[in-house]
Amino acid sequence: MVLPPTFVPGFHDEAAVRKMRYGPLGKTGLQVSHLGFGGAALGGRLLFGEFEESEAIAMVQEAIKQGINYIDTAPYYGQGRSEEILGKALKGIPRKAYYIATKVARYEVDVITRFDFSRERTLKSVDHSLQLLGLDSVDIIQVHDIDLATNLDVVLNETLPALQEVVDAGKARYIGVTCHTVGTLKEAVERSTVPISTVLSYARNTLIDDGLLHVLPFFQSKGVGVVNAAGLVMGLLTNDGPQSWHPAIEPVKKLCAEAAAYCKERGVELARLAQYHTMLHPGPATHLVGMNSKAVLRSNLDIATNGLTDLETHVLEDIKSKFLSKIQGTHFEGVEMEEYKEALRQKGKKQ
Repeated sequence: MVLPPTFVPGFHDEAAVRKMRYGPLGKTGLQVSHLGFGGAALGGRLLFGEFEESEAIAMVQEAIKQGINYIDTAPYYGQGRSEEILGKALKGIPRKAYYIATKVARYEVDVITRFDFSRERTLKSVDHSLQLLGLDSVDIIQVHDIDLATNLDVVLNETLPALQEVVDAGKARYIGVTCHTVGTLKEAVERSTVPISTVLSYARNTLIDDGLLHVLPFFQSKGVGVVNAAGLVMGLLTNDGPQSWHPAIEPVKKLCAEAAAYCKERGVELARLAQYHTMLHPGPATHLVGMNSKAVLRSNLDIATNGLTDLETHVLEDIKSKFLSKIQGTHFEGVEMEEYKEALRQKGKKQ
């Protein structure tokens, strides 16, 4: 196997790197690991629960040594905590050893102030992210959750041109967009006058939703790199279940909980089955997984390189036929936008 451009002799575990699968991220020229690191898990209690910061830092460093070379984060994850922890973890690691992406436009927990797609905030956000990360530039700068802009035109006419300024200034190499609604990703690529090099779709290539697969040919035809995230549907497909804020409808949560109970009874972790499934499909260049402990890292590396055990394979087929096959269609597309619109209506009533 040819070692990736990110390989650094004396730093990486060469045997582990040779086991990792790498592929092109669209036309960017970046050769990214099939297993990517999702920084949302470093955002703290609201997103993925509490964790030991020192353990998380050591885990990030180990992940890169083991061959994971694509890192994704955002200002929204812990309102900067994810970027700050990554900044600490990346000190002393050769810059050549990894690619890193962050985002703009989504910032606050409060629904009213959550988004800001303006040029001014975009430029400030990039500089703040670089400061927290301790870097002069990132590889990819993305607009976060473009399906939650009140009008896509503001993304196309203000946010993306601002990011082109960021690229022109040497603070990023490529521009991307992210969201849950795959149709909006497609529309953005079709309409944007600013080159979009990557798209990030989350929770749309999973055991309960294959929406991303239907638009993959379009992105491939345009040379756009596809990043797949949230194969565990933000905790829904785990033995412990999702956080209380999860937007899925109750019937979906119930069926997933039943699948999780079935897995527990057989000593199997549903998260491993779900992650294996999402990494099977060709097309996405990398699959982001939220991790904040070495135990979770080891499990995901094992899935990426060795697959499932015979028992896990059997249980996976069981839960698909007994529970998850009953789930049809998308499960929370548009839910957050409705929450945002309702919050704006309530604010208007009070004024």
